[in-house]
Amino acid sequence: MDPVIVVGAGPVGLSTALALTRHGVPVVVLDEGPGHDEPRTARTILLRRDTAAFLRRLGCAPAPEEGCGWSAWRTVRRRQVSRRIEFGEPGPATAIPARGAAAEAEEPPESPLHVPQHILTRRLRAALSRERLARIAIHSKLDALEQDDHGVTAHTRPTGGSPGGPEAPGAGTWWRGSHLIGCDGQRSTVRKLLEIRFPGRTAVERHAVAALRAELPWPGEAVLHRSPSLGGEVTARPLPGGLWRLDWLLPPRGELVTPEALVARIRDTLGLWCDGTPPYDLLDAGVHTVHHRLAKRWRVGRAFLAGGAAHLLGALGTQDLDEGLRDAANLAWKLALVWHRHASDALLDSYQAERRAAVGSRLRAADQALPLVRGGGSWPAVRRSLVPGGARGHDVLLTDGHIGLGPLGAPPVYARSPLAPEPPEGTVRVATAPGAPVADVTVTAPDGSSARLRDRLGRDLLVLLVAPGTAVWERRHWVSAGLMPRLAAAIAALPVRAELLVTEGYPGAAAHTVLLVRPDGHLVAAMSGVRPAELYACADAARGGTAVPPQATDRSAASATPGRAVSASAPGATETTSTPGPTQRTSTPEPAQKTSTVQKTSTPGPVQKTSTPGPAQRASAPGPAGTASAHW
Repeated sequence: MDPVIVVGAGPVGLSTALALTRHGVPVVVLDEGPGHDEPRTARTILLRRDTAAFLRRLGCAPAPEEGCGWSAWRTVRRRQVSRRIEFGEPGPATAIPARGAAAEAEEPPESPLHVPQHILTRRLRAALSRERLARIAIHSKLDALEQDDHGVTAHTRPTGGSPGGPEAPGAGTWWRGSHLIGCDGQRSTVRKLLEIRFPGRTAVERHAVAALRAELPWPGEAVLHRSPSLGGEVTARPLPGGLWRLDWLLPPRGELVTPEALVARIRDTLGLWCDGTPPYDLLDAGVHTVHHRLAKRWRVGRAFLAGGAAHLLGALGTQDLDEGLRDAANLAWKLALVWHRHASDALLDSYQAERRAAVGSRLRAADQALPLVRGGGSWPAVRRSLVPGGARGHDVLLTDGHIGLGPLGAPPVYARSPLAPEPPEGTVRVATAPGAPVADVTVTAPDGSSARLRDRLGRDLLVLLVAPGTAVWERRHWVSAGLMPRLAAAIAALPVRAELLVTEGYPGAAAHTVLLVRPDGHLVAAMSGVRPAELYACADAARGGTAVPPQATDRSAASATPGRAVSASAPGATETTSTPGPTQRTSTPEPAQKTSTVQKTSTPGPVQKTSTPGPAQRASAPGPAGTASAHW
């Protein structure tokens, strides 16, 4: 079976490809760039607890010296602290005031992980380069895309800086894959070739951004300061090594920010915070514009959109890249099941249904909160619009988006997923609602090893038995006692692979509760005791609920090495090989001459075809997205 083609080598594309290889699926990543990112200290990302765990499972979590967790978050209005949240070590937090959003959350918030984006990209690229099932093709610009009942064919041309050059005679490569995922950002060529609309709002927010080294009064704490003397709003978020990222809110369509104006902002802000401008080193600066857009479709046949190609957001502290990593975690396990013929193609429809609804809900929440919080961008207008006690609610909204709480920041809940089963007989309530991310409890595997639940996610379904007392029993006693033999037999009969885990306790769950958890960490169902028929029905619903054809067999990925190559001058040349991988066909554009010679080669490479794409295959030059009104 052909590999999966991933277009785009940013964090979303690389993490999607890496997750697929961990499921035994070969991938080819088409990278338009030179294979490395320019370091930009001012371009940073915030990783929530679920996306940080996803990267940790991939082996790409930033090292302690590369990323920074915060000791606290404080929201300041003028010179008064209106809200402060202390993050514990390693994760639980205490919110002040006690009845704030953090106290009402099912799980106390954990500090986000703040890291420069180029560091994460570098770690993902290094991990993917070590995977034998993966290949990264640099200087490869997608310009044509075709689909049929059996796969996808993509054409790329060399970009500037490639050895052949974009105008080299016969330049271009045809790639063959089972599916294609467009992770190529807001100007996505994949989205344009699929003719998918991308409506939304342009320039919702603008921020002047600076990365600098300085000593501020709150070491290790992130600060949101709202004050008219600072132009309305500024955030300061620490990075390792005494670095800080500062963001100043700008008018949506104001004048250009000159270097002189930016330096003046830095000096005024530091002078207000430190009673005089302290010494500082300015390392990087720029202007960041936030757009809000949502693609109308995330799947067309065998092609998908993910990350910035599918959505753009970022106002009020929301994180677009964080959502892109959730796209990767959601799509990878589903596509792997279909690729290995363990599920029907209907499973893939749930990707759009779940992820588009979740991002759309986030966009709606941000659009509804913006007029209340910003008040037209004028601080006096905000003050006049506030009712008594309303200021605290606005501060909560601003804080939640940054630290990952509430409708602006909490992990998504797939309550109306097409994969949700009918409530089985024996359903019980636990602290986690069906479709929500599970709590990160300590679990024990039948071999006796212990781990955090999040670290066991990513590959198979998980069946979690709540069995108090197992921590004090020897494994040889509990592994064959009580419900364990019946539960192990029920798991062995499931239509997809599942792993049995045991925990001492789960929030809101009684003893002998059985929880079924998806590979991306969302709860499928919770039931009392061992119910083989109900457990089977829930597992079948989680894989799409449609029987797989009996003739389908599991293709072993051990022999799947992406990069099989054949050099041929005829577009119809064929290759006989049992090694799945991309194919490469080469030819010289001479319509009067055709040959059918097929030459086998052991050099890894795509299948290269010599024809020049016709008008139907050429992609229009990427341009700015339209400015249609938002309808999430």
